[in-house]
Amino acid sequence: MSNGRAATTGISERRIGLYGRILMTAALNPIVIIPARLAATRLPGKPLADIHGEPMIVRVWRRAVAADIGPVVVAVGDKEIADAIGAAGGKAVMTKVDHASGSDRIFEAVERVDPGRRHDVVVNLQGDLPTIEPSSVRRALAPLDEGEVAIATIASEITRPDERTDPNVVKAVAAIDPTTRIGRALYFSRLPVPSGDGPLYHHIGLYAFRRDALARFVKLPPSILELRERLEQLRALEAGMRIDVALVDTIPLGVDTPADLARARALLAHDSKPS
Repeated sequence: MSNGRAATTGISERRIGLYGRILMTAALNPIVIIPARLAATRLPGKPLADIHGEPMIVRVWRRAVAADIGPVVVAVGDKEIADAIGAAGGKAVMTKVDHASGSDRIFEAVERVDPGRRHDVVVNLQGDLPTIEPSSVRRALAPLDEGEVAIATIASEITRPDERTDPNVVKAVAAIDPTTRIGRALYFSRLPVPSGDGPLYHHIGLYAFRRDALARFVKLPPSILELRERLEQLRALEAGMRIDVALVDTIPLGVDTPADLARARALLAHDSKPS
């Protein structure tokens, strides 16, 4: 691959896990795809919003490249975004403008750039997370060490009391194993669930799809709970697809409003090019 990592196949001692154990798994060959479009109601032109001399989408692309898990492609519906990524030295692929979701856009993109299906995992990284840690992108692959997991995602324990009841903070309901810090997702909600004593987990909208799982997911119609909660991942759970959640230590800032953009600029004031 272009990042210098040797591709491997078959069963191998692929890596040392976060907790020191050797993970014996079929080696994965991921590709990271970042969907982006200019249309946005709360922050028009969001992907091209300037953050200290660089468009936000370029900031996200750089962090995905720094994760070093595979090639990174930005799936765009607008030529202006493609031009910005190209000027930074990245790769962009044009997709249909009118996709209903980022998942649909990344599926079209991966079919275009990898028709031979060389990449067996597609990481969907939102283009409005300019502070995402590269280690969090890498961490999203950890649940796929379990062969029955169709989709992997990440979350972080909520520490701010106001986030527990904030409907804009999506909660991942999972019984997290204290050793691996991974658990099977049972539900996602905007409400503070589960009830009772114990942690709540802030879901971070980054997904690692097995290639076949992505193909199946985009063919499913919107589901009852998905429409009710306005959470696309519930479509997969309702269809019986297994989603596992890996914990990370930091919650990236999602940029949806001018106030969020100001916060991102403040957070990244001393970070010209993330490593």
